Amino acid sequence: MADDIKLLMLAGDYVEDYEIMVPYQAMTMVGYTVDVVSPGKKQGDKIITAIHDFEGAQTYSEKPGHHFELTADFDKIVLDDYVGLIVPGGRMPEYLRLDQRVLDIVKEFSDRPIACICHGIQILTAAGIVKGRKVSAYPACRPEVEMAGGTYVDIPVTEAITDGELVTAPAWPAHPAWLAQFLKVLGANVSP
Repeated sequence: MADDIKLLMLAGDYVEDYEIMVPYQAMTMVGYTVDVVSPGKKQGDKIITAIHDFEGAQTYSEKPGHHFELTADFDKIVLDDYVGLIVPGGRMPEYLRLDQRVLDIVKEFSDRPIACICHGIQILTAAGIVKGRKVSAYPACRPEVEMAGGTYVDIPVTEAITDGELVTAPAWPAHPAWLAQFLKVLGANVSP
């Protein structure tokens, strides 16, 4: 893979731990530079993650996760430097979708590869880019997808769906399918 092909990842406090850590590490492992940014924060600042799990309750549980060190300054990113966008889930999307700059960033990527998982779809619906598209997300986000004009696709939690250059999945158990589909959309060739 060519050096310094860059991806942008949006983040914030209480992002799902696996949904920031695993894609960051996996995409870095295959040669991408991943700039992880958060509104109001700079490179080296830390965000708090949360671990969400499925333990038999009516909804997922939440436990403290790790601290993740941001790799770039939110206010200094140049969007033309990036070939794709990663939007993880957790509770972070519920408040990041209220930040107009975040929405503007997502709109700028509407014709580039985007990987979005779980509640990350809340940011995409708020940015208005799911209309007419087939997407998956955590099932509780289905009403938002449909109100935003998207088609919610109910798939197993281990699966992902690609619509054009948009790759979505219900939650972190889909990482193998979600990341493989995103790499394909990016045009990467990863083989044993």
